[in-house]
Amino acid sequence: MAKEIHDVVMVGAGPAALSAAIYTTREDIDTILFEKGVIGGLAAVTDWVDNYPGFPKGIAGLDLADGLREQAERFGADIRLGEVMSIAEEDGLKKLVTTDGDIYAKAVLIATGSDYKKLGIPGEETFYARGVHYCATCDGAFYRDKRLVVSGGGNSALQESFFLTRFAAHIDLLVRSDHMRASEILQQELEKYKDKITVHFNTTTDEIVGGADNKVTKVIGTDKTTGKKVDFAVDGIFVFIGLLPNTQFLKGSDVGLDSIGMIKTNEFLETSMPGVFAAGDVRSGATMQIASATGEGATAALMMRKHLEELERTRSTT
Repeated sequence: MAKEIHDVVMVGAGPAALSAAIYTTREDIDTILFEKGVIGGLAAVTDWVDNYPGFPKGIAGLDLADGLREQAERFGADIRLGEVMSIAEEDGLKKLVTTDGDIYAKAVLIATGSDYKKLGIPGEETFYARGVHYCATCDGAFYRDKRLVVSGGGNSALQESFFLTRFAAHIDLLVRSDHMRASEILQQELEKYKDKITVHFNTTTDEIVGGADNKVTKVIGTDKTTGKKVDFAVDGIFVFIGLLPNTQFLKGSDVGLDSIGMIKTNEFLETSMPGVFAAGDVRSGATMQIASATGEGATAALMMRKHLEELERTRSTT
């Protein structure tokens, strides 16, 4: 049977991949995108985006994702719902094993993004985007003069808590162990915010409770030193316990990952597998912002075009 070969295959269809697809398809580069979840990625399930350039009044995350999808499809991007399970070199091409069968590409963009680690407690999924959040810069401004809980004790928990003090009236920081995992510098900086941030060590986050309006009203935890339940009357909770990059399908491949599983790239966004590029939240060193993801997608598209041109030159001279 003839191989299904494309110029570019993109794994993921979030802002980075959709932006890259706009660039590649406008130049008539044959482009396929595979998305196993929601087209638009985390942006599509973000209630409201207030910091994306060009939308002074903000925009619903789903509307922004739909706009990116429509623009990419207008130029000819083929978006398929399916999963890529592995990638490897074969006969000078990249072989991708997918739920639609094996396909081959001359260049690949991995833009699978990352998922926020979840607490896995009652109420977390129910009140997602209605009081449960994972990004302070995205959603912190909705909580001006409100009370918040922050769950976590690492660098991101402290950094994001500091940012949230710009808006929140008070923050209860719940740390499940008896010490912070955050750097010493950040712990020293915490002193500057002692009027706004109360730290509760040895306190778990057990349940998120909402009211009749389907918004968060309370967070329930356990004081591990006494074994007693503790309640925090708040308007929302921000969870900062880490990220899970969507790179499980790369285990055992030649694509290099960093210590937490994010994809390592060079300055051209190329991975350790020649012809395979990465952009957006899955890339090691990413800033986890929609605007930067779209920018990286555009850059990756230009780098892939250059790679395809080099392949064509090499083929024409041999």
